[in-house]
Amino acid sequence: MLLTCRLARAAERLPFPGPRGVFRAWRRTRPFWAGLLLVLGGTELLVVPLSPVTVLVSLGIGGLAAIGIGLALIAAGLFLWYLPTARHYVSVNALILSVLSFAATNLGGFLVGMALGIAGSAMGFGWTPGRTGRTESSSGDKALAVALPVVLALAAVGAPSAGRAEAAPRVTATAVPPVVSTTLFAPHGFAFAGVSRVPTARGPLPVLVLRMGSASLTDYRMTTRDGRADGELSLAARTLDLTGDVMLYLTKFSGCIEGVLCVTFTPDGLPAPPVIPPFVFMTRVTAEQALVTSDRIKADNLKLGIVGTP
Repeated sequence: MLLTCRLARAAERLPFPGPRGVFRAWRRTRPFWAGLLLVLGGTELLVVPLSPVTVLVSLGIGGLAAIGIGLALIAAGLFLWYLPTARHYVSVNALILSVLSFAATNLGGFLVGMALGIAGSAMGFGWTPGRTGRTESSSGDKALAVALPVVLALAAVGAPSAGRAEAAPRVTATAVPPVVSTTLFAPHGFAFAGVSRVPTARGPLPVLVLRMGSASLTDYRMTTRDGRADGELSLAARTLDLTGDVMLYLTKFSGCIEGVLCVTFTPDGLPAPPVIPPFVFMTRVTAEQALVTSDRIKADNLKLGIVGTP
């Protein structure tokens, strides 16, 4: 109690008591410290490739990626301040970018920027408003929510613009999606198109729609019953290359980004990032694939067979 009184008296002696009170009240209604850590982490990623130590740091793809990811983390921190209702969505995307900075930039700003980004993302995701921290959606909040993917897309250097949900294909997909696995999934010109529905014999099926210019899959394997009574139909290839307006319709998509951060995306679960940097790859991928379309498909050492019995 004595310490509290002394702190209160010391605070009264500080200048600008009115503005400090207003700022304190504003700070307590949002994940302020989480946003501050993201801003600091993004700033650190920006400073490293632009500072005199660039003599020791390559300013090639790593330098450009550091600038792009740094700007994206700063934007994420600002959104945590001014749009706390979107903290979960912002924090997930900021966490992915922070982890990717280790491989895509100069060791994540020599680990400092990456660590600040991860800490800020975790704090932002776990923050909950108190009794005085309730926030309600307004027209301004909705406008900011719409602008969020655009800001992150412009900040990510070289990443394509986020697409909107595509119209459902006219082809009828199988009611039970086949399971696809690959040890390495390397997309090129990747853009998350949105969430849609594909027609099946049992009715519309909600799917994630992933759109890209091309993709390479290593150790590809697909298994499906497809109405068979004598076991699963298996399709395998050493490599599978999809080129030309590739569209994947997935009910589930899981894997490890850069072989480090393992996540699972579903149409109604964890939202996929609106944009993906061009240097990203995924390992240990497993997906439930309702449908795939591509201009060209090239397979190496393709094998078709029946596995198991009912």
